[in-house]
Amino acid sequence: MKPATQRVTFRLLDRAVIGAFLFLVLLLLGIEVARAGEIVPSVGWTQTPGGIGGQGSLTGGLALRSGLVPMVKSEIGISYRSEDLGGTGSRMSMWPVTASLWVSPIPTLYAGGGVGMYHSTIQYPPALGLADQTTQKFGWHLGGGFSIPVVPAIASLDLNGRYVFLQKQESLAPPNTFNPDFWSVSAGLAIHI
Repeated sequence: MKPATQRVTFRLLDRAVIGAFLFLVLLLLGIEVARAGEIVPSVGWTQTPGGIGGQGSLTGGLALRSGLVPMVKSEIGISYRSEDLGGTGSRMSMWPVTASLWVSPIPTLYAGGGVGMYHSTIQYPPALGLADQTTQKFGWHLGGGFSIPVVPAIASLDLNGRYVFLQKQESLAPPNTFNPDFWSVSAGLAIHI
């Protein structure tokens, strides 16, 4: 009777060890997956290449970035920018919603591109008596940046630059047709989640 009891005990002990080992592996994988994401609030500067507004403008944004596979990160972001249209009194406000893929051969350096939907509103001066004009345009961007660890495993300083390609846009007031392409540089704090 004793050998049968030992077999049952070994089976239970084996199962407990295997279960503890699997739990530890899953726990470590869960921690690694949890660290794979980042929330990146940022501020930056945008400028149109032809200088529609001439001055450029401040921008603000928020992105969610995660690691897909080693050396590749995905990002979904939203930002806001606004600028004058060439001294006409008209102003363009834009809310880009973008999706990007970044290749990161070195952990602190990344480059890539993506696509986005650019929700734009042109606000005309009241004296013209024109209603605001709102459009949604598809666009794409190329860029890159680098991430400098500030507090290891918690946060990094993220510096990013990109050029955005959009279709020509028309307005009811001068300039009647303009190129809304722009470049932007931004600085953010990548908070690891």
